[in-house]
Amino acid sequence: MKITFCCTDTKAEPWLQGLAAALPQADISLWQPGAPQADYAVVWAPPQQFIDEQASLKALFNIGAGVDALLKLRLPPGLRVVRLDDAGMAVQMAEYVCHALIRHFREFDDYKASARAGRWSYRKPRERRDFPVGVMGLGVLGERVARAVAQFDFPVRGWSRSPKQVAGVQCFHGAQGFNAFLAASRVLVNLLPLTPETQDIMNRDTLARLMPGAYVINVARGAHLVDDDLLALLDGGHVAGATLDVFRTEPLPAGHPFWSHPRITLTPHTSARTLRDESIAQIAGKIAALARGEAIAGVVSLERGY
Repeated sequence: MKITFCCTDTKAEPWLQGLAAALPQADISLWQPGAPQADYAVVWAPPQQFIDEQASLKALFNIGAGVDALLKLRLPPGLRVVRLDDAGMAVQMAEYVCHALIRHFREFDDYKASARAGRWSYRKPRERRDFPVGVMGLGVLGERVARAVAQFDFPVRGWSRSPKQVAGVQCFHGAQGFNAFLAASRVLVNLLPLTPETQDIMNRDTLARLMPGAYVINVARGAHLVDDDLLALLDGGHVAGATLDVFRTEPLPAGHPFWSHPRITLTPHTSARTLRDESIAQIAGKIAALARGEAIAGVVSLERGY
């Protein structure tokens, strides 16, 4: 069994060592142009040349949950693309979203400003029932986030393309349920995969359908959000603030209005980082299962984009 590794912006040696330890019977190497054909590949944002040259792959393993960068390439028909199911990312995402939500709900930024000004001041407690949280995308990460938010007694709504059931979450689905989902949400959390259907899904029309005083948390992809539309709704008062971890261009360009907006909190695409050891264990387990002829989870539908 031959495995090739091709990941941009990633130190290869720890991955190669980890894969070799998990799959001692495999021949594992770092891809170089012109390299021999491999059975399996572990990748992150590989070049088109890699796809063109490695025409005999049985499966392509992506070291992340989002595969939108892969789907921009010309992939051969029938290539099995496999994403990470979780590998430690779900709990990080739940931490991040709950932190952003509670910081906004409890008005901790205002307390921080008061402290810096030397003011000892209280704010009237707010009711959780007035801050229903809507989670867009109820996959592995979205469901974990929705369940975590529910533990703090916020009303939780969920929206997905197909019907889902999550304990403690009022679920909506499909185009017919989308506007009702938005109208029932004051805090909007985006965990959707990026596809042609979901690009620009957070725009002036959809965000305006949220409850007044809305709050936006985007931890999926920057292309889900129309930047100027969010800014207009912030300045108009319908949206009270936002926490953004992902952007259309990364790093976020100098001078972008998001940097200086007083009601936007930014982080550098760090809401849920790939944990190497957990990822290697999952990928190795799936490669071994495929070698035995068994079915695996996480196979991407190239038509749907996730």
